[in-house]
Amino acid sequence: MSQLQNFTKGLWRENPVLRILLGFCPTLAVTTSAIDALGMGAATTFVLLGSNTVISSIRKVVPGQMRIPVFIVVIATFVTVVDLVLQGYFPALSKSLGVFIPLIVVNCIILGRAEAFASKNGIGSSIIDGLGMGLGFTLALFVLGSVREVLGSGSIFGMPLFAADVPRVLIFILPPGAFMSLGCMLWLMNELDLRRKRRV
Repeated sequence: MSQLQNFTKGLWRENPVLRILLGFCPTLAVTTSAIDALGMGAATTFVLLGSNTVISSIRKVVPGQMRIPVFIVVIATFVTVVDLVLQGYFPALSKSLGVFIPLIVVNCIILGRAEAFASKNGIGSSIIDGLGMGLGFTLALFVLGSVREVLGSGSIFGMPLFAADVPRVLIFILPPGAFMSLGCMLWLMNELDLRRKRRV
């Protein structure tokens, strides 16, 4: 697999949310606005990059039976850094994302990439894998958050898009709206894949 394919697989073919169906808890919980979605995506991407790099660099010295505890400690270290940076420099975003930042430690995407890729590949490939998966996760969250914010609040990044008398579809900023929006995105991904396969 080329490095370009390694990078792009996270954007489409193996997108963590829309293809592998991982990380649904933060995906559904923090996508009530585009800014929250971008914040969670950026935090997760940072943790993916950092943990993939460190785990790949120590993969040959960590005993097989100790790999999961070591992976968790590495991931928790980067999550702590992200949490403290958000609290110090972006307090509003930190408050909005709440407990979902510390929960990145147990995010299936992070641990899955550590176990499936970083522990078996070199540092360069692991960095590219982490970046591709992180951007794919961020893109999925951003699209979902944008759709929900536009339809549910009539705004994007907090800026109003419609006149005050234009009705909002409030269900989209509630939990059922998250499930409906994500279901539509999954359907669209499958439909696009089917059409692409028919053309080949």
